[in-house]
Amino acid sequence: MKKKVALHNLGCKVNAYEVEAMQQLLEKAGYEIVPFTEGADVYLINTCTVTNIADRKSRQMLHKAKKMNPDAIVVAAGCYAQADTEKLKEDNAVDLILGNNQKTQIVEVLEEYEKEHSKQVQVIEINHTKEYEELSIEQTAEHVRAYIKVQDGCNQFCTYCIIPFARGRVRSRKIADVLREVETLASKGYKEVVLTGIHLSSYGVDFPKEERESLLSLIQAVSKVAGIQRIRLGSLEPRIITEEFLEGIVATGKVCPHFHLSLQSGCNKTLKNMNRRYSAQEYAEKCELIRKYYPAPALTTDVIVGFPMETEEDFEESYEFVKNIHFYETHIFKYSRRHGTKAAAMDGQLTEAVKAQRSEKLLELHDIRAKEYEEAMIGKTIELLLEEEIEEDGKMWYVGHSREYVRAVIEKTEVHQVNDLVEAKVTGFVTDHLLRAE
Repeated sequence: MKKKVALHNLGCKVNAYEVEAMQQLLEKAGYEIVPFTEGADVYLINTCTVTNIADRKSRQMLHKAKKMNPDAIVVAAGCYAQADTEKLKEDNAVDLILGNNQKTQIVEVLEEYEKEHSKQVQVIEINHTKEYEELSIEQTAEHVRAYIKVQDGCNQFCTYCIIPFARGRVRSRKIADVLREVETLASKGYKEVVLTGIHLSSYGVDFPKEERESLLSLIQAVSKVAGIQRIRLGSLEPRIITEEFLEGIVATGKVCPHFHLSLQSGCNKTLKNMNRRYSAQEYAEKCELIRKYYPAPALTTDVIVGFPMETEEDFEESYEFVKNIHFYETHIFKYSRRHGTKAAAMDGQLTEAVKAQRSEKLLELHDIRAKEYEEAMIGKTIELLLEEEIEEDGKMWYVGHSREYVRAVIEKTEVHQVNDLVEAKVTGFVTDHLLRAE
């Protein structure tokens, strides 16, 4: 009888990719994949450790799994398993601990557990490895867009962030391996790929000089794969935005005008305390440079509010900066004290009430700017990648995303089907943040 495996992912797009890769390894080994409900023989949770809350959610999911079937094998994989191995060794809900750079071993480690019936711990010193873990996917749960992990690790050591300790140093994937995966996905009909990593802008810095590649050379290679018509990029650091980079990606004709440029604060004092390696002025220049090459790009960002020692004046400076850039979307995070980071030991920790008030103010600005950007698209012709059918107001529609990653619908007809690329003129809104086109 086939063993039943249920998988659950916590955390980022890189984690989601790794879960899909592990699922495909398990399927090839003869396991049956089932929903994350009672009745599985194995529960695999890919954990996250980006905040203390992520740690807690990871523990809760592991315990929930054991409660659903006390006889099941519960596997803790990923970042929390890497960062807090000792705590998990003591946790009776967990049978198998699989750290980062060990996920390709999932089938062998499960087989070992079946033989030994004793707790298995497969965790390496992640900061001492230079090896990229070669995982890959042949299909994805998103039927028209495929996320592809091309890089792991981070060398930045921002003062608030635990990730370099959980993911190790920068390790890049060979272009030939990326292309093999993209070609497989393209042969199955995928038209859009999203290149993602833990610190995508660092892609290639770890390669030896004689084979030095960069994110630009990777994008150029992917753009030549037959069938791939759109390329999106994960979160970027401002320093990668140069004339050469922008000229190179525009020339491919395939990189979408949708850039997530990580900010964190628009106040130079706070940026310095965070160990971010740019000033607000440099960041603004990079946004202007993007707009020089792409007429109306969707710029999105992350902002942390309530960082230690952030005064009211510092916050106002950051707020005004965000307001003046005119982002399409701003993802706002209240600073979360993360044990093991420099910021956790800093003076001037702020109350949750102050963080909430600052977050609220930026969220209001986000709503205004998102609506402004979407309204500016009315009357324009956009290219939609149709993703699924939905019902709205008693009618059937195809819903998809434009190249700017704005969501829009067209009325369902016999002419088109899911995964088609369609040109359509935006006529208005169906609901908030959902445009109508025809």
